[in-house]
Amino acid sequence: MKIQLKRIGFMKWFLPVVAALFVMSAGARPAAREAQSSTSKPLYSGIRIEKTWIPMPDGVKLAVTLYLPEGASPSEKFPAILEYIPYRKDDWQESWDYELHSYYVLRGYVSARVDIRGTGTSEGAPPDREYSRIEQSDCTEVIAWLARQPWSNGNVGMTGISWGGFNALQMASRRPPALKAIIAVAATENLFHDDIHYIDGIMHADEYELGMDQELQMTEPPNFPTDEKHVAPRFDSTPWFLLYLRHQRNGEFWLEPFQQPVYDSIQIPVYLIGGFYDGYRDNLPRMMMHLKSPVKAQLGPWNHTYPNDAEPGPEFEWRDSAVRWWDRWLKGVNNGIEKEPSLTVYMRHWYPPDPSAREIPGEWRTENSWPPAGMHEQTMYLATNRALSAASPAAAADQLKYVPTAGVDAGFWWGELTNDQRPSDAYSLVYDSPPLEQETAILGFPRVYLNASANAPLADWFARLSDVAPDGTTTLITGAGLNGAQRESDTDPKDLEPGRVYPLQIEMHVTSWVFPRGHRIRVAISNALWPMLWPTPYPMTTMLSLGGENASRLVLPVVPLHGTSPAAFPPPANEPSLPGFTHGGGTFPGIYQLVRDENQHTSRINWHSDTFAGFPWGKEDYHEELSYAAADDDPALSSVRGEAETKIELKSRVVLFKSVLELHSDAKNFFYLYERDLLENSKLIRTKTWKETIPRDHQ
Repeated sequence: MKIQLKRIGFMKWFLPVVAALFVMSAGARPAAREAQSSTSKPLYSGIRIEKTWIPMPDGVKLAVTLYLPEGASPSEKFPAILEYIPYRKDDWQESWDYELHSYYVLRGYVSARVDIRGTGTSEGAPPDREYSRIEQSDCTEVIAWLARQPWSNGNVGMTGISWGGFNALQMASRRPPALKAIIAVAATENLFHDDIHYIDGIMHADEYELGMDQELQMTEPPNFPTDEKHVAPRFDSTPWFLLYLRHQRNGEFWLEPFQQPVYDSIQIPVYLIGGFYDGYRDNLPRMMMHLKSPVKAQLGPWNHTYPNDAEPGPEFEWRDSAVRWWDRWLKGVNNGIEKEPSLTVYMRHWYPPDPSAREIPGEWRTENSWPPAGMHEQTMYLATNRALSAASPAAAADQLKYVPTAGVDAGFWWGELTNDQRPSDAYSLVYDSPPLEQETAILGFPRVYLNASANAPLADWFARLSDVAPDGTTTLITGAGLNGAQRESDTDPKDLEPGRVYPLQIEMHVTSWVFPRGHRIRVAISNALWPMLWPTPYPMTTMLSLGGENASRLVLPVVPLHGTSPAAFPPPANEPSLPGFTHGGGTFPGIYQLVRDENQHTSRINWHSDTFAGFPWGKEDYHEELSYAAADDDPALSSVRGEAETKIELKSRVVLFKSVLELHSDAKNFFYLYERDLLENSKLIRTKTWKETIPRDHQ
């Protein structure tokens, strides 16, 4: 998932801004102001904006917006904070950039917002993938350019959410000399397992795949030229989803964006922010365990958002802490932030399932390391009476018929606010604990060990951990999947031998939870999680062996019920905004409908969302829809169809960019079709189609 404010997979920040021009002078900061820089109080009276270009060695120029402090003395120098992403800084995202970065600028920083080449206002053709070599090579040049500007003190930090967090981590691993620290929000270092394309190593398709390839074709704002010179490089660029479909297993393609080994290569301070309703949250504990450089982390009850705009809440202002982080590592202020607890984490308390919940009950605590202090593992065994028991049961087996359309209630990726899990549990093997005699808190990675077999050469297994209230209400806590072909290696997947029992380990995604007294702990095991993950192609029955040696079991990371509480967080700051812009629509999760044909044993999920934004130069409307289909009697025949339209209304013309994605499968292949259309004043002026058959590689 790459873009901010997660709407399933692809989302935009629908906020723009007007820019003024200002060139900053050089100099050193007064000592009195330096002492104030670790507080949340603004140090400068306003913000000036310079839009300019950064030249690359091959002659391409990248567009940069510089946000600079107004009211600084001519002798002052500032560190630079870089956000480097493809999300069109001069239309959809411009006003959000202003509101986000103004916090830093008013407190003594220059923020730089750069469109990667071939996107937004930057020149050149789009890279052939996310996190490409040319994108990283360009970023090295950008960092060096920022460090040598007249206003610069020579130090650069990188920040961003999603894509911006990803490439902050990647550039940290590549160690450009001027890059001194990063803040990465909702990001991960494990691309194949965690990223939006192969979640848990299993093929995933959502609105990001459609929406990103839709955005890649769009020309530069605010004029959106439609001549051959401007249109061809973007419109004709190969869709990225097609490339990802050609790489269905882990390996060099997915490892290349990071300098390997990742944890050894990152040697600068890293500040991480994640949410329990975000798919990239596992990155935080992994980094805390393995990095040798200073690490600070916040793990809260959010989806793919910043803490000051949290969905769900509680929300708070986090940038005061970020400024102290930048002060320490970009200005050399000895404010002691590196000596504070390394992790602030939200312990979620029980709540009834509600996809529209605005705030999650719970409490904050601090930890100095990972694993958390006082953590111990509690093992519960899967027993024959569908129970979780403290002792290993006698040997037995449970069977489960594969229902490819099961799992709708788990959402579109691991995280999210979900519905009651009982409909999906009906197509799962479900094991419940007795009612708990006391409150029980967990923090970490629950694990499930299974001894399982299938009567087909390919099967996936999914484990979901839930809280069952006395009235039966079932709230999803966390879960994970395992591609059975990747049971030993995700770089060398192998077919299953039908009927053979394999030891499987499923490490669920990191979570926190406090089970109330009287509630039950539930683990549900299934072979489908649709439409989050693409169904395996064979009808089958799987078997779970219980009891015996290395019995099938659930292992919970139990922690003390209460921990050390941090100081109260400040409320979100009211940052300055600029008039003349409107935005709206796109409220997550959009319009979401499940249609079931009981006669044909098929299911279809239809989803759509509409957003709009108004600018001084015109208006943009964005529509996106997806339709997933799967058949219980023939799981090979799964499909997804998507349509996206971006309509740009200018004073003298209307430009419409359209995309259609069709992906379906049989037992051996994926069949990919993607079409782009460009219309001007309702006249079709360009079209291009990609069509390819791609063999299934253990997916």
